[in-house]
Amino acid sequence: MTASDPHAALRVILVDDENLIRSALATMLSLESGLEVRGEAATVADGARLAEAEQPDVAVLDLQLPDGDGLELAARIAELSPATRCLVLTSHARPGYLKRALAQGVLGFLPKTTSADQLARAVRSVAAGRRVIDPELAAETISSGDSPLTPREADVLEFAADGAPIEQIARRAHLAEGTVRNYLSSAQAKLQAANRHEAVALARRQGWI
Repeated sequence: MTASDPHAALRVILVDDENLIRSALATMLSLESGLEVRGEAATVADGARLAEAEQPDVAVLDLQLPDGDGLELAARIAELSPATRCLVLTSHARPGYLKRALAQGVLGFLPKTTSADQLARAVRSVAAGRRVIDPELAAETISSGDSPLTPREADVLEFAADGAPIEQIARRAHLAEGTVRNYLSSAQAKLQAANRHEAVALARRQGWI
């Protein structure tokens, strides 16, 4: 929706590496009156290029992307397309991520369980400059302390929560096994945990994963 034409459709881009989910979101939003999906991407790099080319009103971003995370992309979009407002839609809604998102100026933060109607309303609200945060996550965030974990450390710790071996965690996180070991070691040290299982338990109690 441009300043010269307040009645124009809101221009939206979608960045999610899960093709099926991204396509479904594009279809759902395209059916909404006043919304126009102008492009899709699956990585931080492609999402940044798309935002720069399209200068959309709203960018709907997944949190976990193959070459980084949605919050890194939000920061790049702020530089490349300053008028674009960002909404994070994720299946990894954690207080630590929400705090970082708010600090970076992200206006929307919702779980992927959000309905199509709710998402469309959220996109319109974010385009208008209003904040849209999942209320349950907001409550958890208020009660949790600041996480010492980086986003990648938190991801790897979460992937390790079911006792999976290093090679399986590496596949899940799209990382090298050595990198996974480094992240786990760093997380354990920050949490002063005896092992990764204790680190998972501590992080979960605090709402960091």
